[in-house]
Amino acid sequence: MRVIAGTHRGRRLRHPQGLRLRPTSEKVREALFSILGNRLPHCRFLDLYAGTGAMAIEALSRGASHATCVESDPAALKLLRQNVHDCAMASSLTLYAQPVERFLSHPDLWGGEYDVVFADPPYTMVTELTSIFMNSAIDRLLAPDSWFIIEHAAKTKLPPLLGSCVHLRSYRYGDTALSLYSRINQTPS
Repeated sequence: MRVIAGTHRGRRLRHPQGLRLRPTSEKVREALFSILGNRLPHCRFLDLYAGTGAMAIEALSRGASHATCVESDPAALKLLRQNVHDCAMASSLTLYAQPVERFLSHPDLWGGEYDVVFADPPYTMVTELTSIFMNSAIDRLLAPDSWFIIEHAAKTKLPPLLGSCVHLRSYRYGDTALSLYSRINQTPS
């Protein structure tokens, strides 16, 4: 596993041995960052279920101003911390070693709104994640015109609305899909 583009292009990242963790494939990561395109420079990037941190590290390598990772698995946290250290990105990345549900229920931890939110929950937890977002303070999590992307099994159908976000499009890569949501801009009454 390596960083695909940007200032850390080609840098190898530590990855899990065995099947306990399921890192996003390089093909899907490359596709995601191609979709994000010019949204990355100077953005605040949130990586939920961050695993090894590859998505946040890629975002920072491509010009994001700050990344936040949320992960609770001890094995993943060890790899994530090593990857952040190896890439010398500690000053640009905040790590929360806790369940995503806890992080989302504490807006005081967020440090402001995010421009891009990426979530790669265990595929069996995608429905749980969507219900959390329907019942959380998602309006305060997302900046205006922000994007929210969920990686999930291609056979899983996600709802057309998640809180203040509307489904724009899904992209399929074999058994994996990326569903792209955008925050609906509210106009003052």
